This record gives sequence, structure tokens and C-alpha cells, in this order.
Amino acid sequence: MRLHRLEITAFGPFSGTETVDFDALSDAGLFLVHGQTGAGKTSVLDAVCFALYGRVPGVRGKADGLRSDHAAPGAAPQVVLETTLRGRRFRFTRSPAWERPKLRGAGTVREQSRVLVEEFSRGAWNGLTNRIDEAADLVQHLLGMNADQFCQVVLLPQGEFAAFLRAGAEERRAVLERLFAAEIYARVEKWLVDTRVQTGQEADGLRRRVENVADRIAEVTGAHRPDAALLPRPRRGEPGDEPAGPLESLVPWAAELSGHLADMRAVAEELSAHCERRLERAREALEQGRMLAERRHRHAEALRRRAALAEHAAERAGWAARLEDAARADRVVPLIRAAADRERRAEQARRRAAEARAAVGALVPAIAPDDVLHKAEQDLRRDAARLDGLRGEAARERGLTEQAAALAADIDRLQAEETALSDRVRDLPAQVERYRAELDEVRVRVAGRPAAKAAVDAALHRVETAERRDAVTAELARAEERDRMATDRAQELRDRVQEIRQARLDGMAAELASELAPGEPCAVCGSREHPAPAAARADAPTLEQERQAQADYDRALAERQRAGNRVAELRAELDALLEVTEEPVEALAAAHAEALAELEALTAEAARLDALEHRLARAEEDLARARDQHDAVRAELTRARTRHQEITTELARLRAGLDEARGQDPTLEARIDRLTRDADRLAAAVEAARDAATAADALAEARAAAERAAADAGFDGLDRALRAALDDRARTDLQERVRRFDAEEAGVRAELEDPALLDAAARPAPDLDALQAAFETARREHNAAYSALDRARTRAGRLAELRAELTAAVAEWRPAARRHAVAARVSRLATGQHADNRERMRLSAYVLAARLEQVVAAANARLARMSAGRYELEHTTDKAAADGRRGGTGGLGLRVADAWTGRSRDPATLSGGESFITSLALALGLADVVTAESAAGTEIGTLFVDEGFGTLDADTLDEVMEVLDGLRDGGRAVGIVSHVAELRGRIPAQLRVRKERAGSTVAVTA
Repeated sequence: MRLHRLEITAFGPFSGTETVDFDALSDAGLFLVHGQTGAGKTSVLDAVCFALYGRVPGVRGKADGLRSDHAAPGAAPQVVLETTLRGRRFRFTRSPAWERPKLRGAGTVREQSRVLVEEFSRGAWNGLTNRIDEAADLVQHLLGMNADQFCQVVLLPQGEFAAFLRAGAEERRAVLERLFAAEIYARVEKWLVDTRVQTGQEADGLRRRVENVADRIAEVTGAHRPDAALLPRPRRGEPGDEPAGPLESLVPWAAELSGHLADMRAVAEELSAHCERRLERAREALEQGRMLAERRHRHAEALRRRAALAEHAAERAGWAARLEDAARADRVVPLIRAAADRERRAEQARRRAAEARAAVGALVPAIAPDDVLHKAEQDLRRDAARLDGLRGEAARERGLTEQAAALAADIDRLQAEETALSDRVRDLPAQVERYRAELDEVRVRVAGRPAAKAAVDAALHRVETAERRDAVTAELARAEERDRMATDRAQELRDRVQEIRQARLDGMAAELASELAPGEPCAVCGSREHPAPAAARADAPTLEQERQAQADYDRALAERQRAGNRVAELRAELDALLEVTEEPVEALAAAHAEALAELEALTAEAARLDALEHRLARAEEDLARARDQHDAVRAELTRARTRHQEITTELARLRAGLDEARGQDPTLEARIDRLTRDADRLAAAVEAARDAATAADALAEARAAAERAAADAGFDGLDRALRAALDDRARTDLQERVRRFDAEEAGVRAELEDPALLDAAARPAPDLDALQAAFETARREHNAAYSALDRARTRAGRLAELRAELTAAVAEWRPAARRHAVAARVSRLATGQHADNRERMRLSAYVLAARLEQVVAAANARLARMSAGRYELEHTTDKAAADGRRGGTGGLGLRVADAWTGRSRDPATLSGGESFITSLALALGLADVVTAESAAGTEIGTLFVDEGFGTLDADTLDEVMEVLDGLRDGGRAVGIVSHVAELRGRIPAQLRVRKERAGSTVAVTA
């Protein structure tokens, strides 16, 4: 990645548009970015990071507003960066979200953040995307690093690396995870822990399933579950034991219960078979008795029904005769009904003909024949056709009348508008001049607002600093008290450890004697005879007690170290706060309130300034608009008057011809409609007369056909035939009566001739009550035996199912327990909780430790040169060195080896200049490793080193500059951000940032 050109507009401290030519600076290889404190040196780096990633480094990235407070109200913040990435030249144009003034009215409107990515190809800039997410993916793909990695690799923030150098393991771990994307290993740890919990739950669930099946077997058989089946459960999360014998003992226990149930089932089956045979004999006897009684009853009922049928024989003959008369009438009735229908139609046709003739009485004489009516109809239709040709002229006359009325209304309206606009054009210029004079006066008054805002910010910073100073003073007192208590506690535990250790040394002979065995050699003297081994005292401390005391002492030392570190931190912070201010909070708050009141007054004036500007703009727009509208209305009024005169002349000509065609009717359409209706009435009268004659002829023919059919069927008249007819319901009822009578008679005859019924009538009646009682007794005995058999079968079947389920549950539990044991072991190894993990190091910490080891190796190559061979960074896996306390995360410790003393030191003991060169070497080493780890090893053509050179002496500065000068190998450009005056003489190529009241500016000296 190589930077070419940066353009900054209304961004950070830059109120206008500033341009940085990195190509000119890069030609020198090493260039200086310098300027006053607060001028905006770091803001240049912020602009580079913002153009690429849409955010700025560190805590500044959490600030709400990136727009310059010095910029003009309507100036839009924007950063444009031209850079080469992987051999392709890109231009990134990005704007942050900001509040712009409304174009109309008071207040602001929020503009959302925007981005435009362009690539230079074929001699021109071509747009790639304007979507924020696509731009982020493009930069991530090309650079191979995220925003945090870019800030650490390209911008090299020295203050952060000094903190990284002195940080504890957890703080250092957070930074490395962010840079090396090691979260995947943390997710692996979590997955292993979740798997351990999941497999443990699965194994416990399967164990509970085995016990549940055994409990159900005991419930089915009425037996007690063996005590051996009550297996102990492992603690949650610990590796499960291998399945042992007591769990499988449930399987043979269930088999033994199955044998007992089989014997009980055989006995129940034999008893049930015997009772079933007795029940069958009783059922057969009862069924034979019921059959005999039923046949005797059927024979007696048949005799009674035969006598009843003989009494209704004459009634059955009458029904048959009535059906025969109805059958003859069926051939005549349809013709009679057809004649009646023809009579109704003929009467309706006569009435319609009379009504149609009456409707045309005013048009023709009452006795006029049909041909006269037809001729009158033809004459009327010819007249209507002639008038229909004039409809277009009538429509045009109506349209012109409407246009003339509309134009007259428009002329009146335009005349009134023209008068009003003439008055407005005459009055508005004076109003615009008044608004412009008032606006100039307010602008002069609010010119001092930026200075007032700066005074408020400075006063607020002093108030917050004083409040923090008071809080730190109180917290320091509490921390010093905790430090004294931790020191006393550590001393007490140290004495306790020494007492226990001395007591164990005094009783060591007895401890060694407890390990002697007859015939085995002594570990001290080698003798196989032990005539008088020493005896242990009852109150002698054990090895476990000594280890526990030592652990307590180690924890107390760690706590004392933390308390001491906290006191040192608070004292350093308090000293820094006292350098800012020692004044009371109340006095500083009063000064802040006074400055704030002055700023609020100017802010109110500024708000009024915006309102006046909008009012002046509206007045100017109103004047221009009024002039344009006045000219347009005058032109439109002239056109309307000319058109109205043309339409009036044409209307006079059309109306003369149409008045003659309308005659006495109000309109031409009304005359045409009247002629058409009269012709339609004449045609209807002719058609109705023809229909009446046709209907009379059809009626005469229908009456003659009906009378002939009645005579042929044997009826002496039409009325006689109608009375003999039956409707469908009556006919069906008579036919059903005859059918039922015949069927009843046939059934009775068949019953009386049945041999079985004749035999039953000759035999004596059975005793059904005795037979029923014998059957009920046999059924009760059979039900009791069958219930016993069913219970035995159900229990045996249920036991067989449970035995299979028990065997499957035991087989399923065993591999689950083994899986849980493996998962628990691997999880504890990965989280540093297993004994085999001797370093007690988590997987993610192990990976980060490897990365830190690479960083230290890369850093030492430069640190040895900058420190003249004295210092070298050491990577340690010791927990205490990593975190300043025992029990912390190992693998991320840093020490500094001092070749002059031959000892390793805590980085916190380095001086300011030593800390600077060490953290610079660490930053450069980390940049090398991150660059190598990024996608395809992204080449960094431009990088920056931010501040810290003021702590170096002349010789050390020479060494550091030589190291930085070596970074230019391969065409790389290195920018040093510093306000140290000596560097200006050493580095000719410079980017100077100037601080001014109206905003900062930049200038390039190549």
C-alpha cells in the first residue's frame, strides 16, 4: 500500500480544504509531520484511516462528530485519498454523518455517511461502488487486515505500545486477539467446554434412562430393584467412569423375573381353558331354548295376521279399480291442459294488440289498416335519420359555449392576478434591502463565537480534571490502606509457612519411616533391617498442609503486589492531575458557568443569524418569482382575450342553423328521440295484431284434439276425465297399499307352511330363566379366569419389552460415557485445567503466545541496535511474570533482559527513553508479523511513527533514526509524527501543520 494524495475538507481541525502530496514526501523516503500541539498532526493520520475504513483510531473513533467546528455552516466534511493497493490505483471519497442547516427554515437536517470508491484504469477514474459494506469488503480484501490491524501496522501509535509493553496478561491478550483474529481458538475452547457439558448431560440422561427402565420393571413385576443398580453419579463436568458390573447386573435380574412370570402364565392358561369349555356348553343350551321359544311365538303370530287380512280383502279390490281409472285418464289430461294453456295465450295476445292500437291513436285513425300503420312508421324513421346527421354540429356548439364561458372566467381571474402582482413587484425591493442590512449587523456580533466555545471547552476540561483529582485522592487513601493490610497478611502467612516447614523437617525421620516395608531397603541408609523406626507425632503437619499454606502465602503475595501496583498507578495519576490544576472545583465550576453563559448568548445570536439568512434568501426568491409570474400572467391574459373573440363569432353562425332543425323541441336530440319513439310504437301495433290472430287459430285446434281423446278413453266429457286423474302422490300411496297387502299375505302363508315352526308349535315351552342363570354363572367363572390370564400375559409382554429396552439402554450408555470421558479430558487440556497441561495454558493463550514469540524475535533485531546491544525482550510463559500474580493466564509474559547486569527486568522499570525505544521496536516487530500474517503478505509502502522522540538523548536518537531509515528499503516511505525541533534539521522532507483561530492548514516541503 502506497499513499499518493490526501484531500481533507471540514474534517477535524481543518476548516477548509487541505491537500497533502504524499508522492512528493515519499520521494525522500523519510519525512517529518510536525506542528504545534493540537494543530492536527494526528488528524492527518485519522483522515487516512477514515478514508479507508470509515473510522478513526483509538478512543477518537467513538466521538460523535468528525466535522470541523471551524468550518462554514454549510460546508460538508469530506476526505479524499488516492492510494495504490496491490498494484491498482484507487480513490476513496468518504464523508461522515453530520448535521447541515436546513435549506428553508431554521434547524438542521442529518446527512448520513457516504462513500465512493473509484479505480484509475484506461486513463480515467471509473466508479466501483458507493455502498459502505462493499467498500469495507474491498479494503479488507486488498489490504488483508482490519481497521485495528491497520492502525497498529501502518500508524504505529507509540503511546498504545508503551501501555502494551507494561500491560498485564489479560490486557495484552485482548490486544493480540484483536490483531491476530485469534477468536477462532477461543470459540474452539468454548465448543470443547460445551461439548463436555453436552456429553455429560447425555451420559447422565442415559444413566437415568437405565434406572427408569429398571424402576418400571420393578413396578410391573412387584419386585424390588437390586441395591447394586443404584450407581453413583459423577460430578458434573468430570470424566465419567467406565461402565462397571453393577449396571449390567440389572439384565440377569430382569431375566429371572421373566421366568417367574412364565410359570404363572401357564397355570392361568390351563384354568382359563377349562372355564371356557363350561361356558360354551351353557351358551349352546341357552341359545337352543331361546330359538324354540321364538319359533313358537312366530307360529302364533302368523295365525293372528291371516285372520286380519281376510277382513280387509274388499278394501283391496276398491284400490285396484281406482288405479285402473287413473291410468285411462292419463292419456286425456295432457291434451286438456294444453288447450287451457292456448286459451290463456290467446287472451294475452288480444290484450297486447288493443293496448298497442291505443298507443298510436294520436298518429293514425282508429280504424286504419295495418299497411297504413307500416307506411306511417317508415316516414317517421326517414325524418329521424335526416336529423341525426346534424348531431356533430350540435356537439360542436355545446363545446364552444363551454370554452367561451371558461375563457371569460380566466380573463377575470388573470386580470385580478395581474393587478396583485404589479403591487408586489413594486413593494418587495425595499423589503430585501431592510433584511440585508439587519443580517450584516448580526454577522459582526457572532464573529467571536469560536473563541467563546474554545474557552468553554477549556474550562470544562479543568473542572473534570479537578473532580477526578479529588476522586483519585480519596481512592488513593483507600488503596494505601488495602496495601498495608495485604502486606500484614502476607507476612503472617509467610511465618505460618516457615513454622509448618520447620515442623515437617523436625518430623522427617518419622515420615520416612512410614514408607519402610519389611525386607525392602531403606531410602536413606540402604539397610533391609529396620529395628527401631521413628514414630510420627500426633500433631505433626502433613505435606498437604504445607502445600496449602504455601498456596495461601502465594495468593497473599499476589494480592499485595496488586495492591502496591494500584497505589503506584493512583499516585502517578494524581501527580499528572495536579500538574493540570490545583484550584478548587467550586472556583473552576464558576469560571466554566461564566464562559458557558457568554457562549449561550452568542449561540442565540448565531441562531438568529441563520433565521435572518433564510429570511433574506426567501425575500430575494419571492422578488424574482413575483417578477416572473407578473410577465407570465400578462402574456396569458392577452392570449385568453384573443381566443374568446374567435369563439364568440363561430357560435353565432352555428346557432342559426340548429334553431331551424330543432323546431318546437328543446334540443335536436329531443326531436330525434321523439320521432324514433313514435316509429317504434307503430311497429309494435302491427306486430301485436299479427300475434293475436295466430293465437286464436292455435286455441281452436287444441280444443278439438282434447275432445277426441276423451271420447276414445271412454269418458263422456272433459270434466269426467279430469276427476278420474290422480296426482303422483295419490297414485303412489294407492300402489304402496296394494303392494303391502299382497306382501303381508304371502309372508303369512310362508310362515304357516314352515316345517320348523310347525315342529316347535307341537313341542312343550322351554324354561328360559333356568337356562339364563346357568349361563351367567359359567360366564362369571370364565371372566375371572380370563382376567387372570390376561394380566399374566400383559405383565409378561410388558416385561419382555422392558428387558429389550433395558439391554438397549445399557448398550447406549456405555459409548456415551466413553465419549464424555474423552470430551472432558480434551476440554480440560484446552482450558488449562488438566494435569497433563503443565503450563496451565489455555489453547487461545498458547496460539497468542506463539504470535508474541514471533513479535519479540522481530522486535529484538531492532531493539539491540537502538539500545547499543544492552536490552533484549524476553517472552515468558510464567504466570506470575505474565500477570503479576499467580493463577493468571500464562504464555503472554514480557521481560526485558539487561546485558549490563545479566538480569531480567520488569518493563515498568525502564526509563521514559528506554520505554520509547523498546515500545518502538515492539511496534515495528508487530507490524512485521501482522503484515506477514495478512492475506498474501500485503506490502506496506507508506507507514507512520507517532510521537515519543522527545524522551531520547542525541546518541539514542541517532540509533533510532538509523533503524527508521532502514525501513525505507524496498522503496518504503516512513513518516515521523513529532514536534521535536531537532528532527526538523535532520529530515528535509516535511509536512507542516499550522494551528490558527479559523482552523488548521498544512504545507508540504519536499
